[in-house]
Amino acid sequence: MSDPTPTPLRGDAERNRRRILDAARTVFSTQGPDATLTSVAQHAGVGAGTLYRRFPTREDLLTALYLEEYATYHAILDEALNLPDPWHGFSHFIHHMCELQAQGGLQNPYAFTPGRNRTLEAQRTSMRVGMQTLIERAQADGSLRPDLTPEDLLPIMIGHAAVITATRTINAQIWRRALALTLDGLRPQGAHPLPTPPLSQREVFRIQSRRA
Repeated sequence: MSDPTPTPLRGDAERNRRRILDAARTVFSTQGPDATLTSVAQHAGVGAGTLYRRFPTREDLLTALYLEEYATYHAILDEALNLPDPWHGFSHFIHHMCELQAQGGLQNPYAFTPGRNRTLEAQRTSMRVGMQTLIERAQADGSLRPDLTPEDLLPIMIGHAAVITATRTINAQIWRRALALTLDGLRPQGAHPLPTPPLSQREVFRIQSRRA
């Protein structure tokens, strides 16, 4: 696979790259990851040759998109970690991740990542470390149930994506109510023992790869 990391470009080349990425984000978000690259090129208003020169494979294009998404999610994570109240930090992170899903961007890259790619794996590992810190802070002050793990956030994000898809054209704001119910369920008050252990990191990776 070619290197998806942007190299310095000038003029038309950079504008075309930006148009392709913006078009791909729209096409993959509305048609799914199986959308054709021809559709992406048409939406971007460029020829197929232009697209393939910049992104020779579908994975190259998806990886470039995910790297941009990771930059956004890391910014949210940093904001959350800088909030002094641990629960506010945790809920800030979850809320803003879900809000970006609701805005129609790519699905959360923690939940949907193309197969094995060292650059993306490093980003995913960094995200997990930050989420672990966020969770442990809130658990330490008693505001978050003590058995939550970063891997538990994966099914939450997948479920939230399903809520958005099912309700988008009927009540585009109902996800906020569903998320509030979810966050209340993560409080320690009244929490019951969970019936099964959390996903392992290996299981998380297998789910991410299959969904991609």
